[in-house]
Amino acid sequence: MITIPHSLQFVTELDETHPVAKQLLALPTIDQVAMLEAMLKELLAPRIQSALDELNAGNSYATLKVLA
Repeated sequence: MITIPHSLQFVTELDETHPVAKQLLALPTIDQVAMLEAMLKELLAPRIQSALDELNAGNSYATLKVLA
């Protein structure tokens, strides 16, 4: 099977005056991104699985998946 990767991009807008946002912004950028991506995958992927199952039902040539 051949895989075609997608490049969806998400952004997180922060209120830089909020104490939690200040803590996040104090981290190195690579850690900020890793943390936010992990949270997004953990919270979003399970919630869209039923929609993916519905989209993929009966497909004979393509299957849409979320990679963790």
